[in-house]
Amino acid sequence: MTDYFKSIILQCTGATSLVEKELIQELWSGYGKIIRVELTNAAVDSVVVKHVQIPAKNNHPHGWNTNIGHQRKLKSYKVETTWYENYSNRSSARLPDCLATEIRDNEVLIVLEDLDLAGYPLRKRTVTWEEIVECLTWLAKCHSSYMGESPVGLWDIGSYWHLATRPQELEVMDDQILKDAATLIDSKLNSCTYKTLIHGDAKLANFCFAPDGQVAALDFQYVGGSCGMKDVAYFIGSCLNEHKCEQLESQILDTYFEALHNAMQEKNEDLEQEWRSLYRVAWADFHRFLKGWSPGHWKVNGYSERVTTEVIKNL
Repeated sequence: MTDYFKSIILQCTGATSLVEKELIQELWSGYGKIIRVELTNAAVDSVVVKHVQIPAKNNHPHGWNTNIGHQRKLKSYKVETTWYENYSNRSSARLPDCLATEIRDNEVLIVLEDLDLAGYPLRKRTVTWEEIVECLTWLAKCHSSYMGESPVGLWDIGSYWHLATRPQELEVMDDQILKDAATLIDSKLNSCTYKTLIHGDAKLANFCFAPDGQVAALDFQYVGGSCGMKDVAYFIGSCLNEHKCEQLESQILDTYFEALHNAMQEKNEDLEQEWRSLYRVAWADFHRFLKGWSPGHWKVNGYSERVTTEVIKNL
C-alpha cells in the first residue's frame, strides 16, 4: 500500500500508526485484496481495507479474461465507492460504516468498520432456519430503505449476472430454449412496477453473524435498481440444497414479505403480489447465467431446471 493511502487511513481513524495485520481475502481475478489493518492510538483497534489494484493481466478462474469482464469489474468498484459515499448511511439494515474512500490512478481504497470488532465475527457455510430468517430480514430492511430510489451512480440494473453485462455467457449456452427466452425473462424482471436498490451479490458468504444470531452484510459492488426477489432467490440458492429450496419456498416468501411489510411499516399488497410472481422469474434469470458461465455448477440442479421450464412456459 502506498504512503498516500496509508495517510488516508491514519487521517480518517485518527491513528498515529498502522500495521497491515491480516489478509482477509484476495479480490476476484487478482484485482487486489481485503486486509485487516491494526491501528495505534485510535478509537478502534482495527479497520478493514478494500484495496483494489488493477492487474496487468487478467486471471479469471473460469477463463473469462475479456475486456467486457474487465470493464464490468472496474465499474463495480466505482459503484461500491458511490454506494458507501451516497447511499449506505440510509440503510436500516446493518452494514459496515465507511470511514473513507479514494480513487487514484488505477487504485481504489475503501476503509470500513471492522465488523468482527463490532460484534459480527462469525461466517457460516451452513445455516439454520433461524439464521435464514435473519438474513431474509436483513434483505427486507435493506430493500425497504431504498424503495423507489433511482440508482444514480450505481448499476442501472443490479446484480452481477444481469443479462446486458453477460453477452458471452449467453452466446456459449447450450440450452437453446433458455437462450431464446433470456431476453423475455430479463425484460419481465426489469419492467416490474415496484423497484428498490438490491444488494446484487447477497450470497451467504457476504453475511456476517453475531453470536446472538444478528447479521450484517458487506460487498456492495453490484448494487443497483431491480426487484428485491433477485436478492432473495440468489441468497436462498447460495445456502440450501435443491430439495430444501423447493420444500421451503412458500415459507421463505412468507417470511421475507412479513419482514418487508414490518420494515416499511405498511402492508403493500400490490407490491407483494407482483414480487411473489417474480420470485421464480428471478430464479430462472440466475439459472440462465449459470448455464452459460459454469454449466457443471452444483446450483444447476433439478429444481432450477423445473422452475425455469415453468417460467418459460408462462412468459
